[in-house]
Amino acid sequence: MYDVDAIRADFPILGREVNGKPLVYLDNGASAQKPRAVIDAISTAYSHEYANVHRGLHTLSNIATEKYEGVRGIIARFLGVSDEDQIILNSGTTEGINMVAYGWAMPRFEAGDEIILSVMEHHANIVPWHFLRERQGVVLKWVDVDSTGALDPQAVIEAITPKTKLIAVTHLSNVLGTRVDVKTICAAARAHGVAVLVDGSQAAVHMPVNVDDIGADFYAITGHKLYGPSGSGAIYVHKDRLAEMRPFMGGGDMIREVSKEAVTYNDPPMKFEAGTPGIVQTIGLGVALEYMMGVGMQAIAAHEDDLSAYAQSKLAGLNWLNVQGTTPDKAAIFSFTLDGAAHAHDISTILDKKGVAVRAGHHCAGPLMDHLGVTATCRASFGMYNTRAEVDILVEALELAHELFA
Repeated sequence: MYDVDAIRADFPILGREVNGKPLVYLDNGASAQKPRAVIDAISTAYSHEYANVHRGLHTLSNIATEKYEGVRGIIARFLGVSDEDQIILNSGTTEGINMVAYGWAMPRFEAGDEIILSVMEHHANIVPWHFLRERQGVVLKWVDVDSTGALDPQAVIEAITPKTKLIAVTHLSNVLGTRVDVKTICAAARAHGVAVLVDGSQAAVHMPVNVDDIGADFYAITGHKLYGPSGSGAIYVHKDRLAEMRPFMGGGDMIREVSKEAVTYNDPPMKFEAGTPGIVQTIGLGVALEYMMGVGMQAIAAHEDDLSAYAQSKLAGLNWLNVQGTTPDKAAIFSFTLDGAAHAHDISTILDKKGVAVRAGHHCAGPLMDHLGVTATCRASFGMYNTRAEVDILVEALELAHELFA
């Protein structure tokens, strides 16, 4: 049985008040809170075990190296990846996607080659491809979502031409909560000889993910959304793509030997991990993923699906509230505006007075905002520790905002 009260007790920050009200934290889509196990692991690492990894032979370095390198296997298990050497550790999804852009796409793409994107991509999965458009003449092709916010995989597949080299697509929209059938897209792309990069930043938090089954060439995740520290993350790269990639950054353990005349690179994944890494952040990410797997990803998904259905039913009763994205199986992410002149920032401020933390703005999704015809929305995004009672509090706070702006 899913014990949300026991889970909430594991997150110290959820016991605090904001503006004299119990905190209702609904900004998980931006960053999730951290369980005590992660906080304690970080404290222990800095207090008793810290040293640089890989290069030392002393006790502390060996402890740090063992814990740090152990996270690679944890991530592989969490993502359903059979070979942990296909996991590259980094600071998060943005670094991972940029690594693919610079290390794999840039030396391979020519003017006129195409990259297919959905209109609901996060800027982290847009801007690196604009770099290639600006610098190498690559063409960006956009696929729209329908009126419910759903992305038809067939529409993505039909956009493929002989010039298409890459499809870069989110697994779950950070604005609409839309789940994308990336497995179908990957299968069709493979048949056309087209690579697929999947932004898994949101999906990996809300549902079980099996990358081997999906068949993606690249799959990126970020730690701070996964109840882990900021500055942590990873990207899965299929072994065939690893062989095609050149290093994105140089220095540190990504080399075997350096002389005045030449450099001999390390084997993947170390080949793509330059410099001193985020040692403690990565250790904390491993603890966070172990925590999530201990609760059970199926159980977390079922709890959040229940929250999503309940929130949809409650928000549907507010006829002055405009919810963006209405697919029936959406994740527990709700972006909305109010009728009238109320700006998203004003709504967020009023909700904060009631202790409700939401995000306001464009959510790093400019093309989607343009497609929706809005400049900004409020976003309430739920996590494993949220409750139906907190949905009710959100609704009450929204009713107050509506009264103030009516």
